[in-house]
Amino acid sequence: MKKIIVLTVAILFASTAIFAQSKADKVYPSAPAAYYSCPMHPEVTGHKPGKCPKCGMVLEMSSKEQMKAEITKNYTCPSHGEVSSHKPGSCPKCGKKLNLSAKEQMKAETTKIYTCLMHPEVALDKEGKCPKCGVDLVEKQKKQNK
Repeated sequence: MKKIIVLTVAILFASTAIFAQSKADKVYPSAPAAYYSCPMHPEVTGHKPGKCPKCGMVLEMSSKEQMKAEITKNYTCPSHGEVSSHKPGSCPKCGKKLNLSAKEQMKAETTKIYTCLMHPEVALDKEGKCPKCGVDLVEKQKKQNK
């Protein structure tokens, strides 16, 4: 009887492992990678902006991609508002340094960190005095991206 129970448990574990492995090897179809579509002809899609071949309207970014663009950091050129990037760098048109968008600057300002000059391990999200020594906390300078 003991051998039957051990054998049953072993088969159960082996079948679970085989099932998990077979499920891991499956290739699931991915969602279509169309980011832009025509407002009048939704079947016309593309990976980059352009014009609809049927009516000539400008292809619009999908709502999912618009949401991604709003959430992720966005850097813009101070001279060319249409130039934007998700990474810091320089403008391809004029070479000026790309700045954080106004929305990102507001986010950075609201997430200020204050620290003690004597105790750098103290980090608070508001001004005040150091809990260890009583010295005024100063705003921690963020590292600049170059």
